[in-house]
Amino acid sequence: MIYLLLFFEFFKIGAFTFGGGYAMLPLIREAALHNGWMTEDAVVDFIAVSESTPGPLAINMATHVGYNVGGIFGSFFATLGVVLPSFIVILIVAGIYERFKKSRLVKGVMSGLKPCVVGLIAFAALTVAQTVFFPEGLAISVLSAPSFYIPLALFLLCAVLAFKKVNPILIIVLSGAIGVLAGYTVL
Repeated sequence: MIYLLLFFEFFKIGAFTFGGGYAMLPLIREAALHNGWMTEDAVVDFIAVSESTPGPLAINMATHVGYNVGGIFGSFFATLGVVLPSFIVILIVAGIYERFKKSRLVKGVMSGLKPCVVGLIAFAALTVAQTVFFPEGLAISVLSAPSFYIPLALFLLCAVLAFKKVNPILIIVLSGAIGVLAGYTVL
């Protein structure tokens, strides 16, 4: 039964999310929390792992969540669920897009979807940021804890390196190494 639930939850996510993996994050988070599959902290950890492993974020998340809930078969059904809608839609769209890409209706839909996708990605970023920077909620006491400043410093360092067009692999490896060193000094 869990395999069907994983398949259908991730099928819904794959079918009703436009904009790629980042736009799927709020829906994956909601499904994982609503079904009791993961805690908020575990979702953030899985996002970090999924982001730093090869492959598309949404597929990695589906695979990780599915494995966490149902082992190998869970990961298979969750991954199949999240991929299948896109596969079906791409087959259909590829066949008809060239004919309709100049249509006002199609242009209108595309221009309406773009801000929606940006909003979903922003929501996902804010949710993850809240969990990373304010795990106990918004409080002044958070500003005196190293657990606030270490992630903030890492975030700023990664942002600067990204703007300077440093290779993302190097940024991920560097931030992981700094996180390990900082974790040992904070504990």
